[in-house]
Amino acid sequence: MEKTVREHLLCLLKTEVVPALGCTEPIAVSLAVAKAREALGELPDAVEVFVSPNILKNGMGVGVPGTGMVGLHIAAALGAHYGNSSMLLELLVGLTPDIVETAKTYVGSKHVTIGVKDGIDKLYVEAICRKGDQTGSAYIKGAHSNIVLVKRNEELLEGSLETILPSQINSDAVSLAPAISVKLIHEYATTAPLEEIEFILEGGVMNKRISDEGLRGDYGLKVGKCMKSKMDANMLKDDLLTHAIAVTTAASDARMAGNQLPAMSNSGSGNQGITVMLPVVATAEKLNSSRDELARALVISNLVSIHIKSKLGRLSALCGVSVAAMASSCGIVYLFGGSYEQMTYAIKNMIGNLTGMICDGAKVGCSLKVSSGVSAAVNAALLALDNICIQETDGIVTDDVETSIDNLAELGADGMRETDKMILDLMLKK
Repeated sequence: MEKTVREHLLCLLKTEVVPALGCTEPIAVSLAVAKAREALGELPDAVEVFVSPNILKNGMGVGVPGTGMVGLHIAAALGAHYGNSSMLLELLVGLTPDIVETAKTYVGSKHVTIGVKDGIDKLYVEAICRKGDQTGSAYIKGAHSNIVLVKRNEELLEGSLETILPSQINSDAVSLAPAISVKLIHEYATTAPLEEIEFILEGGVMNKRISDEGLRGDYGLKVGKCMKSKMDANMLKDDLLTHAIAVTTAASDARMAGNQLPAMSNSGSGNQGITVMLPVVATAEKLNSSRDELARALVISNLVSIHIKSKLGRLSALCGVSVAAMASSCGIVYLFGGSYEQMTYAIKNMIGNLTGMICDGAKVGCSLKVSSGVSAAVNAALLALDNICIQETDGIVTDDVETSIDNLAELGADGMRETDKMILDLMLKK
């Protein structure tokens, strides 16, 4: 493998697999407001936030860590009162009850307004903090922590006005070289020195920690905890499938309910990071896999997810967990000693199964979709290991895995635009 390709894949892992505290859409709002507040230089009297429809969809119903509340208003208020923007997606670490109460009062006093902007990037946040006639503003675009412009009044402090214009191409795809493929990912993961990639194991440890908390506490729908209790009562067998579902959904339960433990995210999403990693970790536990084997499996699953998301986009009408589950099926295949070809079978089996699962916002109910995704991933991997693959005559699947991925991305990014709008319209009618 060429050195530049290896370096690029390693860079992707280190930039796209990062810790995040709380669902990343409201946290992006907190980050933008915190940056705007820093530009203003004092506590604002009022905060205005404008977001893309996709940010609103994913932020309006999900828990914000440590607050017991959901939505973008409390996220904005926290950014106005707390957090160093240099902490990026971990800026709410260390929240105290006093700060939370202050933020709640700020929201209750109508100091925060949230608006929607159309015709912009799918991932867009504009925050304006006001104090008298002074303003501080910050803009995020393309990625949850990508601050592209900062102003105090009309003075540019960071970035340029051109950076907030709608992108002409998918901003996610720009960061990924056209040469990346599942084949290259497999080659890199299976040949890289362990010391180069073993940092990825921390993601498994971090996400297992939030899973353990989800199994202990009463979070969200308690999908993982319910599964575990049924296994303990011998109503369900403690096999690979049920273990993987329980471990993964427990982490999603805790995260979506606003637990204060960070998750290792993938492509800007904690739930996707959880679903990319924990089915693989659960499989390694059942197989007693080595540290080396688990690290390589996690590299495969994380990079495959990044690869697919780079084409689909960070936010879309398709549930991102379905993509993460596709990627985890590849990691599972690897742990069982499967080949590259069998990994492509797993991906195609997943595309033939889960394509069409919609994203109707981040919320505690996401753990149900995580359950479906993990179940499908394990089944797809086991079928692939027996060389069973959906036929190229079926639906949008072709004989080539990269073309199949392209078809999935085209469907989600282009074909479901009206679906995305209708989903938000239906959510706002409630």
